[in-house]
Amino acid sequence: MGFDLHFINTRGEHNPPHFHAMSAEWEASIRISDFGVMAGKLPPRLLGDVVEWAALHQNELIEQWENMRAGRALGKIGGLK
Repeated sequence: MGFDLHFINTRGEHNPPHFHAMSAEWEASIRISDFGVMAGKLPPRLLGDVVEWAALHQNELIEQWENMRAGRALGKIGGLK
């Protein structure tokens, strides 16, 4: 089961800092601070994979959020290792 992760790249994106996890059938907004689901839903196994990935890359997620809010280009974040 795979997933894509996105920041919605607009200066108007609302706090708290979060990213969007999406699969073919599911979508959720995930807080960067504690990886809680803000909106939407993911099945447990997929949510576990997303949280595992986010925990490995939390500092990069915060940096990307700050870049997005400042209108700077976003970079890529590595996969689940």
